[in-house]
Amino acid sequence: MKDLDWKNLSFGYRPTDYNVRCYYRDGKWGEIEVCSDEYLKLHMAATCLHYGQEAFEGLKAYRCKDGKVRTFRVKDNAERLQSTCRGIMMPEVPTELFTEMVNKVVRLNQEWIPTYESGATLYIRPLLIGTSAQVGVHPAKEYLFMIFVTPVGPYFKGGFSTNPYVIIRDFDRSAPLGTGKYKVGGNYAASLFANNLAHEKGYACEFYLDAKEKKYMDECGAANFFGIKDNTYVTPKSTSILPSITNRSLMQVAEDLGLKVERRPIPEDELDTFEEAGACGTAAVISPISYIDDLDTGKRYSFGDQPGPISKKLYDTLRGIQYGEIQDKHGWTSVVIE
Repeated sequence: MKDLDWKNLSFGYRPTDYNVRCYYRDGKWGEIEVCSDEYLKLHMAATCLHYGQEAFEGLKAYRCKDGKVRTFRVKDNAERLQSTCRGIMMPEVPTELFTEMVNKVVRLNQEWIPTYESGATLYIRPLLIGTSAQVGVHPAKEYLFMIFVTPVGPYFKGGFSTNPYVIIRDFDRSAPLGTGKYKVGGNYAASLFANNLAHEKGYACEFYLDAKEKKYMDECGAANFFGIKDNTYVTPKSTSILPSITNRSLMQVAEDLGLKVERRPIPEDELDTFEEAGACGTAAVISPISYIDDLDTGKRYSFGDQPGPISKKLYDTLRGIQYGEIQDKHGWTSVVIE
C-alpha cells in the first residue's frame, strides 16, 4: 500500500497509477485500454466541450475488516448512466462493460485503496464524453468512456456530524422537464453560484425548492433530502431530482428496520414537523442537517445539533453493509479483491 496519512485525507483529487478507457467508434464499443496518462487529447470542436454531451457517475470501493475489497451497487450505477445516455443522446455503456472496467481500475490501483481503520474510501469516477467534432447542434458519432479512481476522506470535514443548510429561491439547479434526473455536468455548473452564496453566508450547502412553484423541497445542493417523523422516512418525489442510489438504499434499509417509507412532494412548511433531517449521496452517505434557514421569511427549521438516532442507525447499517459487516441480504455488494 502507498504510504499516506489515510485518516486525514480530504475529499479531493489525488493522482493514482492507472485509469481505464474504452472508445465508441463506427457504432460499437472497442476494447478496454489501460492508461497511466491523466490527460486526454480532445478535438477542439468535441461535443462534450460545446453542447454538454457529458455524463458521469460516482461510486466507491471499500477495504473491509475481513481484508476483502468490495464495491456497492455497481449495476445500479451502470443503469443510471444508461438512463442519462438515453436522455442526452449518447450510446449506452453496457452493464457488463461498465462492471468490468470498474473491477479492472480498482484492481490496478489497489495500493491506493485506504485502510479499513481510516474510514476513507477509493472514489470511482466513470466519465462518458462526446469526442467527435461538431459545429452544429447534433449528437457526436464518437465517444470516450473512462474511469479513474482517487482515495478520498469524508465529504464534509466533520464526517458524520450535523451541518446547516439555507433555502435559496433565486436560483434553480434544474427544471421539472429538464436534465435534473440525469447525472450531467451542466446540473452541477448550474449549482455553483448558489453553492458559493451559501458558503459565503456560513452554510454547508444550499437547498433548492421546486422550480415550478417554489413551494416544495427539492434537493440539498447535489444531494437528495430526507426527513424523519412518526417512525417514517420521507423523501421528495420530483422529476427534477437525480435518483440517488444512496437514497434508494436508505429507503430499503429504513423498511428493513421497521420504518414506513414515503416518497412524495414535501411542502416547505412540513419541515416544522420533522424530528430529523439529512442530505444523502455517495460522497457523504448521510449528512445530518442541524437546521435549514429560509432567509426570505426569516424562518429557521431546527433538527438538533447532533445526528438523530434514526439517521445514525440508517448510516451505521448502510455502512455496515458496504463494509461487509452486516448481512447484505439485497445483494448490493460485490467482492472485487479477495
